[in-house]
Amino acid sequence: MHDFLELTAKDNHNFMAYLAQPKDRPKAGIVILQEIFGVNKHIREVADLYANNGFLVIAPSLFDRIEKNVELSYNESAISKGRKLKDLCDKNALKDIEAAISLVSSAGKVGVIGYCWGGSLSWKAACEKHNLSASVCYYGGDIPSLKNNQPNCNVLTHFGELDQGIPIDKVKVFKESKPDVLTYTYPADHGFNCDHRKQYNKVCAKIAFDRTLRLSLIHISEPRDS
Repeated sequence: MHDFLELTAKDNHNFMAYLAQPKDRPKAGIVILQEIFGVNKHIREVADLYANNGFLVIAPSLFDRIEKNVELSYNESAISKGRKLKDLCDKNALKDIEAAISLVSSAGKVGVIGYCWGGSLSWKAACEKHNLSASVCYYGGDIPSLKNNQPNCNVLTHFGELDQGIPIDKVKVFKESKPDVLTYTYPADHGFNCDHRKQYNKVCAKIAFDRTLRLSLIHISEPRDS
């Protein structure tokens, strides 16, 4: 079961979010954080995937502060627009993420999983929020430069070794500086998890998903009374 609903951030900003619900009682809550392409078909499919694995999932539309209903493709003009929107929305994104966390906390513990820009936001949320049990960051470009930040929850990061936007040397420095963070690299490019992009790598995406699901099951799923 899935649909869009409206949320309100603490500064009274109203925005839309995609909610995906499991068939049975949820194991926990997950917030899916978008790339620079909005809550498009791929992000909705990711949310549905985790809902099908038993989680209550929400994907907030982080571009709504500037433009509603943004759903971009993966061509150069879309990338350019997405980057501009990201720059305009970045400073307030955690406010919207907090509202999303609050909604799915009804399912118990909460984790965040982000991709690209969302991967960077997942790291920031892990370091700035105290109400998360786990954070998963897929190829977040800002993460290496924020290596001095200290997360408040369990963190798993995924990077592509062929990603020219995030040099592997910087990833290695980050990994060495954060021994408590699970950092994996893959023989893949930026966006390797997205099967709508030419950079998609089926094998690496499956390995990363399995690792992400394992972390989610261990750290945010909790036994419930029947």
